[in-house]
Amino acid sequence: MKEEYSNQHRRWYDKDPVLSQAVETLEHSDDETQIKIALNLIKIIIEHNIEDEKFEAVEDIINAVGSGLDDNRKGRWYDIDSTLRTAMNMLQNCPPATQHLIAKEMAKMVVDKIKTNEDDNDDSEE
Repeated sequence: MKEEYSNQHRRWYDKDPVLSQAVETLEHSDDETQIKIALNLIKIIIEHNIEDEKFEAVEDIINAVGSGLDDNRKGRWYDIDSTLRTAMNMLQNCPPATQHLIAKEMAKMVVDKIKTNEDDNDDSEE
C-alpha cells in the first residue's frame, strides 16, 4: 500500500493538499485538541472501513493498525503520543480517496475545536 515518495512529497500526507493542511493544523494544535481529534479520527476511519467492508471483525482492524506501528520510532511529531500515532497510522493506510474524505472531516473537527476554545476564552474574559 505504501508508495515510493517523489521529491515533491516529503511526507505521505502531502500528496493531498486538503489532508496536508488538516494534518499541519492538527500538528500545531494543543495536546488536548490533538488527542480528541485522534480519537475521533480512529472512530471515523473504523466507520469508513466497515462501510467499505474492508474489515469483517474488530480483530482485523486491530491487526491492520498494529502491523504498521513501530514502538521504537519517535522521529515524527505524532509519534510522541500512542493515540495520535495510531490515528495517523490508520489514516496513512487508508486508500487515497478515503484519506481525502477523512481529511475534510478532520479539518472541520480542528476548526470547530479552535472556535470552541476561542469562545471559551471570550466567555472567561467577561
